[in-house]
Amino acid sequence: MSQDADGGPDRPDFDVVVVGYGPVGMVTAALLGRAGHDVLVLERYAGLYNLPRGAIFDDETMRTLAVLGIADELLPKLRVQRNYEWRNAARQLLMEVDYAETGRSGWAEWYMMYQPELEEALDEVCRAQPSVRIRHSSPVVALAQDATRVTVSYGGDEPGSVTARYVVACDGGNSFVRRELGIDQDDYGFSEPWMVCDFRFTHPMELPAALQIGDPTGPTSVISIGPAHHRISFMLDSVQDFDVERDPEKVWRRVGRLGLMTPDDAELIRVATYTFRSLVAQHWRQGRILLAGDAAHEMPPFLGQGMCSGIRDAQNLGFKLDLVLRGKRPDALLDTYQSERDPHVRAVIEKGVEMGRRQTVRDPEQAAQRDRMLLAKRAANEAPDKIRFPGLGPGMHGPSAGAGSLSAQGVVEGADGRRARLDQAVGSGWQLLVDAAAVAGPVPAAAELAAIDVRVVRLGADAADVDGTYREWLAELGAVAVVVRPDFYVFGTAADAAALPGLVDDLLTATGERAPAPLSATG
Repeated sequence: MSQDADGGPDRPDFDVVVVGYGPVGMVTAALLGRAGHDVLVLERYAGLYNLPRGAIFDDETMRTLAVLGIADELLPKLRVQRNYEWRNAARQLLMEVDYAETGRSGWAEWYMMYQPELEEALDEVCRAQPSVRIRHSSPVVALAQDATRVTVSYGGDEPGSVTARYVVACDGGNSFVRRELGIDQDDYGFSEPWMVCDFRFTHPMELPAALQIGDPTGPTSVISIGPAHHRISFMLDSVQDFDVERDPEKVWRRVGRLGLMTPDDAELIRVATYTFRSLVAQHWRQGRILLAGDAAHEMPPFLGQGMCSGIRDAQNLGFKLDLVLRGKRPDALLDTYQSERDPHVRAVIEKGVEMGRRQTVRDPEQAAQRDRMLLAKRAANEAPDKIRFPGLGPGMHGPSAGAGSLSAQGVVEGADGRRARLDQAVGSGWQLLVDAAAVAGPVPAAAELAAIDVRVVRLGADAADVDGTYREWLAELGAVAVVVRPDFYVFGTAADAAALPGLVDDLLTATGERAPAPLSATG
C-alpha cells in the first residue's frame, strides 16, 4: 500500500478504483501507479476492446504518451497529418485547416491512429506498474460512499466488492457511475446519427486522410486511422436506418460512389452506429467519486478532441489525487478539477458543434449559401481561423501572466551534448524553468525543490535552448521564470528576478511543503 494520510489497519483496500479500461482509464491508472498508489481497474469487457473508436490525437496527448514511455514505440504506427479539408458535394475545397509539424507541446499537432495499437501499448504500461491491478469481466453494479471510502460492487463471473479512498469513473458516454449518482447533463443540442465503417487495406493505399464532405444528400467523413486502416462515416437520416444500411453490400455501394476504393483494396472490419452528441455533466465530482472522459463530457468528433479531452482530465486528476493521497493537500483540492477543466471542455464542444453544423447542412439552398460564402473567402485568400482552445478555468494556479495556459516544450541540449525534448531530457512532473541570463545566482530553496523532485532547469546554463522555443515563450509571457505543473499547464510565472522567490514559495505551498501564509488583520 502507498504511504499516505490514511494508513492503519482499517484503511480501504485500494487508494483508487478506476472504472473503465479505455485510453482515459488506462492513462489514469498508469499515472497513479507510477506515483506509487494502489489502483484497481474494473472493466466490464473480457479483454481489450480491440476495435477502433477514436481516430485522432494531438501534440498535448503525445506529450503524455511520451511521459509514459511509449511515444517512440507508437510513432511507426501513426500517421502525422498536416491538413484537414472540408469540401462540398462537387468536391470544391471550401476550407483547409493546417497543422504544424511541431506544435506547442513539442510534437506534431495531429496524429492519426489505429486505437487498438494505442491501447495495447497503454496496457503494457499499466501492467508494468506493480501497484496496479486490472480486473476484466467485472462490470460495476453498485457504489456506496461515506466520509472515508467508497465501496464498489462488481458483477461478472466472480462478483465481489472492494473499498477505495476514491473512484474515478472512465466508463464512457453511457456511464453507469454517472447514472447511478443521478448526475444530470447539459445538452448543447447537437445529436446526429452516423454509420461508421472501418477498413483494413489489403495493399498500400493513398486516400484523403482528413476530409469532410458537406453533401446535403449525405454528409460524409473520410479519416485515416493509421497507415494500414481507414474510416469512412456516413450521416444517416435516422438511427433506425442503420439496421438496413449496415449490410456490407450497401456499405460498399456507398463507398463506391465516392470513387475511393473497392473490395479488392480493403477489408471491411467494422460497421457501427454512433449518435454524435454534445453533453457535459453538471457535476464531475460527488464526494469521493469523480467522472472523467466521456463519462463527464461527450463531444462531436469534428475536431478530433474527444479522447484528447479525456486524457487531459486524467493528467489534471492524476497529480492532484497524488497530492491528496499523500496527505500533502486537503481533499478540497479536487474541487479545482472541474473548475479548471469544465470551461475548456465547453469551449471545445461549442467549436465542434459549430463545425459539425456547418458540415451537416441538409437543406440544399442553405448548403449552396454556405458554399458560396466559404468559396468567396478562399478566393479572397482569407485563411480559416487557427483553431485555438482556452487555458484552464480558475483553480490551482496563480494570477501571474500565462498562469493556467498550456506550456511550451522545446528541444534542449545538456552539458553532455545530447539533445532531447525537455521532458525526456530532465524528467516530467513539476518543472521550474529559469532564464539564467536574467536571474543571477542560485535558485531560491533549491534543496527543498530537489527534495520533492521539482525539475529545476536554468536555461542557458544547465541546458541550451536549441531552437529558441523557450526564449520566444518567456518573451511572450513577459517572464524570466515559469513553473509548469505535471499536467503541462502553467502554475505561475515571475516577471523578474525579484519575483522568483515568491513564485518558488507559491510552488512549495501548492505542493504542501510549506504552510500557507496567515491572513493579515486586513486580509
